[in-house]
Formats: sequence, C-alpha cells, structure tokens
Amino acid sequence: MSKRNSQAAKTAARERLRQERERQAKRAKVRRQAIVAGSIVVVLAAAGGIGYAVVQANKPSHWEAVKDEKVVAPAHTTGKNGTTVVIGKASAKKTLKVYEDPRCPVCAQFEQTVGATVKKDIDAGKFKFQYVGATFIDGHDNGEGSKNALSALGAALNVSDEAFLQYKSALYSTKWHPDETQDKFKDDSYLIKVANTVPALKNNTAFQNAVRKGTYDAWAMAMSKTFDDNKDGVTGTPTFVMDGKQLNNGSPLLTVADFNKVVGAALKS
Repeated sequence: MSKRNSQAAKTAARERLRQERERQAKRAKVRRQAIVAGSIVVVLAAAGGIGYAVVQANKPSHWEAVKDEKVVAPAHTTGKNGTTVVIGKASAKKTLKVYEDPRCPVCAQFEQTVGATVKKDIDAGKFKFQYVGATFIDGHDNGEGSKNALSALGAALNVSDEAFLQYKSALYSTKWHPDETQDKFKDDSYLIKVANTVPALKNNTAFQNAVRKGTYDAWAMAMSKTFDDNKDGVTGTPTFVMDGKQLNNGSPLLTVADFNKVVGAALKS
C-alpha cells in the first residue's frame, strides 16, 4: 500500500469518526432536552395539583357560603331575616322562649316527655312559644345535620305554625331522632321521610322542593347566629327563658311536674 493511499484511508476514517461523534452528541442533546421538558411538565402538573388542592381547601363550605346569600324568610316569621318565630294566641300575656338544637339529645328527651304539655299550654293560651334554633352541635364533629334540619324546619314553618310544631316533635321523637354521634339529619331524604309522618307535610311537593333546594339554608344560618348572639346568656340547649330570665338556672326541665312548677311560677311573677 502506498503512503498516499494509507494517508487517505486514515483521513476518511477520522472523518467517519467525527461524523459519528456528532450524531451521538446530537442524540444526547435531544435526550437531555426531552428529560428537561418532561421534568418541567411534572413540576407544572404537581404545582397545578397543589394549587388546585389549595384552592379547594380554602373554598368555603356550602354552609359558610350561604351566610352571605340573601335570606329567604319562611312565612309566619317576623324580625330581621325572619328569625323571630313566635307561635300562640295573641291574648297570651307572656312568652316562653325555648332554645334548641335539632341534634341535641337532651332537647329530644324534653320534647319526648314534656312536648305534649307545651303544645297543650300554647293551645290553651297560657303563653306564647318563641323558638330559637341553634346549630352548635355540628361544630363538635364538623357535621351538617343541625343546620340542615333547621332549614327543613323553616320549610315546615312556611307551610304553617302547626306543621312546624308537629315536624319539630317528629324530628325529636324516639323513632326518628338519631344518636348524637350520627349525623342523619344531613340527608335531605331522611328529613323528608320524617316529614311524611306529618299530615300537612306528607307528599307536600313545595316542602320537599324547599328542602332539596336549600331554600331556607341562609335563614337557618341567620337563625343560628341569633342563638350565638343571644342576650339571654344562653350557651346550651335546651334552655327556657321568660321575661328575660333563664328558668331553673338553665337546667333542662325533663319532667312534666318540673316544667309546670317552674313555668307556672314564672307566669305568676
């Protein structure tokens, strides 16, 4: 082999080697770009997921949101946002104000043992009955039942005073009132099932639509605020107030005899 041919071969070999290195360098560059791009997508996706999670976490719950909505007050109410609920004969000289939370187990005890007596006294004109609904038990377990039941009570009140009292009695009954640890009242279907035991509410389409649509949700929150801001010094339920004074030092009146004694004395004072 001549020196010329040998030199040419070496030159050609070096050129092939250079071209191969360039191809490899280009492939490596493309791989690096793909990895970087993929990493950016992952980071952006993660950031987007975190951002979405943060937005969702900070998004107010339905019940928090309705606090700012316009209140639709039920019929048979007065006062700001319709939060004054007074039932009874106009001739009754005094008013018994009763503070209750729909999920309250002691309220259920009171209604089951003394509720019929209260209703009889209202009908007899012994006193007017003023209802103040609370929802503080929901705060104990992040529940919704007290608020949802209070809204449903608003829907019943919109039908009539009588429907309201009968529905309240049904919700507190031994058959329908759940254990305090069970938030059954958060389900509209359960509230409607209970309502179907009340003649005026049975298969009442307007009532059922109001429950499902949450027509009185904002009213329920306004009523709950009335309890929170009360000037009677009430902090728990059930509590009974007449003439601005808590009866029996705020202790529950769980027998007819105790109720008649305490309320009777207040009526005479």
